[in-house]
Amino acid sequence: MAIDPQTIGHVHSLETFGLVDGPGVRFVVFLQGCRMRCQYCHNPETWAASGGTEWTAQALFQRVWRYRNYWGKQGGVTVSGGEPLLQLDFLTAFFTLAKEKEVHTVLDTAGNPFTREEPFFSRFQRLMEVTDLVMLDLKHTDPAAHKSLTGWDNGNILDMARYLSDAGKPMWVRRVLVPGLTDEAAELSRLKAFLDSLHNVERVEILPYHTLGAFKWDNLGIPYPLEGVPTPTGEQVAQAEALLGIPKN
Repeated sequence: MAIDPQTIGHVHSLETFGLVDGPGVRFVVFLQGCRMRCQYCHNPETWAASGGTEWTAQALFQRVWRYRNYWGKQGGVTVSGGEPLLQLDFLTAFFTLAKEKEVHTVLDTAGNPFTREEPFFSRFQRLMEVTDLVMLDLKHTDPAAHKSLTGWDNGNILDMARYLSDAGKPMWVRRVLVPGLTDEAAELSRLKAFLDSLHNVERVEILPYHTLGAFKWDNLGIPYPLEGVPTPTGEQVAQAEALLGIPKN
């Protein structure tokens, strides 16, 4: 499949010096558009597919390439969202240009659009050819709880994790820890069992829930669903990390 560097994407924002979005120092591209409605979303302004700034893949990479001296041997480019997989062709064109310059590429996704049906699946496989690392946000293992939390089922997301494992694609897994919603011991044990069944998980991270984006819901006139939910304590985070077998720093 030919890749068109003039493919247009809708970009929400750019971060030139990201330190928590993959290995090393990274240029982070946040794409516009997401179908999930996570109760703790800190970027609800990325939901609308029609927002953001239009870029061609080529123009965006030319902008990104200016910052290559900051990346060192470990860094590179991360594309996040919103949900990047909703702009699959743009993302593939952008990552193809990056790999032509031997830039390390990371996809930060929640996996919601994934399907093994065509035409998505072949296009996804082409994307994986130019993706070095997938960072997958696994919000919950239970289908009903996942739908309550995000508005969507998670069967296809877990299937994506299994596919990436079978394909040998390196993966980091993230879990946002929300007291009372995603931190139950039974749930974390299920998550660990699922991750232990995979063969490609290089790292597991706990991201403590925070309320720094709550004001954005108010600005958009959307009721914030987790009003009053506390951020997790250091002890709660440590307990979750222990249940998931995450080594202490």
